[in-house]
Amino acid sequence: MKGQILNERSPGDVVNDMMTERGWTQSDLAYVLGVTTATINQIIKSKRPITPEMAKLLGVAFEVPAENFAEMQARWNVKAAPDPAPDVVARAKTQSRYPLREMIKRGWIGDEKDGFDLHGELCHFFGVNSLDSVPLMAHAAKKTYYDEVPGSQLAWLFRVKQIAKQMPTPAYSATKLRAAIDQMSLMREAPEEIRHVPRLLHEAGVRFVIVEGLPGGRIDGVCFWLDNQSPVIGLSTRYDRIDNFWFVLRHECAHVLHGHGKGAEIIDADLGMDSDAENEEERIANEEARDFCVSKAKMLSFYERKRPFFSDIDVRAFAKINGVHPGLVVGQIHFLTKEYRNLRQHLVGVRKFIKNAAIVDGWGDIAPVN
Repeated sequence: MKGQILNERSPGDVVNDMMTERGWTQSDLAYVLGVTTATINQIIKSKRPITPEMAKLLGVAFEVPAENFAEMQARWNVKAAPDPAPDVVARAKTQSRYPLREMIKRGWIGDEKDGFDLHGELCHFFGVNSLDSVPLMAHAAKKTYYDEVPGSQLAWLFRVKQIAKQMPTPAYSATKLRAAIDQMSLMREAPEEIRHVPRLLHEAGVRFVIVEGLPGGRIDGVCFWLDNQSPVIGLSTRYDRIDNFWFVLRHECAHVLHGHGKGAEIIDADLGMDSDAENEEERIANEEARDFCVSKAKMLSFYERKRPFFSDIDVRAFAKINGVHPGLVVGQIHFLTKEYRNLRQHLVGVRKFIKNAAIVDGWGDIAPVN
């Protein structure tokens, strides 16, 4: 057994076995090392740790590397140390996958100052019974849709879900949603008219939520269904521009109208106007959203006639003829030219017009949910 280190045993047990192997008593080992018998007795009873100096002495006495004793003591120290508190485990597991501190700051999970139970808060937020069931934290063999979604986007999605579940909304009607879209098309010219959007969607049975995105999330919107009669549209309005608002909103409305998102949530990040998207559902939604902002045929005709120079007067005149705000025309021009510097004065902000009419979470406000 000379030089053998047993991980499951205490350092004192191993030293005692090595003494027995040589027929030494505690006094013999103390004499060899030049220490007191009491010191050896305390080491054997695990009342005194093996210091680096003692490891070198034992290494010489038993003819083994001193590192063996030092590593054995280190392993034993870790084994004997108390387990971390559940909240430490929860913070460590969560912070590596979700922006935990930002979620606490935003009021999505409780304040650490008030009898904080992080494990319970996270389970409540994600609607599960165990931390191991939280998306991205379970190590199951069966992969899920959530495995491909970044944590910042998932946290945002579940906040939208949390709010939407508590919104009293009538049953969904596709007919009413189409009528709402027709009414919204009449609001494209005046930014302040956007305040009517939440009411129109509510009357159509669509839960509409605006949640500020989390850092790095790059999320624009989401469409999902709580059940077959309860579609949800969530927007981040990460670009506070009239063109982006109408495009993303109409994109998500298209998903709802076509029944997309019933099997799994459709999370739209870095949304663009491409009509050749690989995903058929995204292609359909992009086509309808782009045509809603400005008629595609008319826009392409205007583009071909005026390029490469688009004057402010021409943009205003074309927007007026089509009953839309110039910002929607500019958004299309930027998409077609891939040049984003010109005419930006028309890309006005609209978040201020909708904040008091919609359920909004973020920018200093916390949505009233239980």
